[in-house]
Amino acid sequence: MEEALRSAQRALEAGEVPVGAVVICQGKIVGRGWNRNITDSDPTAHAEIIALREAGASLGNHRLSGCDLFVTIEPCPMCAGAMVHARIQRIIYGADDPKAGAVHSVMQVLNHPQLNHKLEVRGGVLAGRCAGLLQMFFQSRR
Repeated sequence: MEEALRSAQRALEAGEVPVGAVVICQGKIVGRGWNRNITDSDPTAHAEIIALREAGASLGNHRLSGCDLFVTIEPCPMCAGAMVHARIQRIIYGADDPKAGAVHSVMQVLNHPQLNHKLEVRGGVLAGRCAGLLQMFFQSRR
């Protein structure tokens, strides 16, 4: 999660919402991302999507079975869906997202009973630090 927080810091420095993500496979980072929606003029450029794309390119496969994704905030529906399609093994996230979270806060995209791929989920890892970075960002914009 420390690496995901470092990526979130890069987003913050670029004027983006400070969310960071890393994909770990066999103990090494194979993908890293931070929010780049504004920078790239791309509504899909969320930290998780960038990290998944980089991991897929690094491993030469669109399936990321056996990989874990660490992200600083509970994923949105788009990112949660991408994790299911990528066959991520486990997601570890920091802060809950009561406005758009798709693990448990608003909806349950991950591990929906209709889906055939189930992910291990762990939330609340370094939640205070992850939430603090987001709160600081939004307070500075008000």
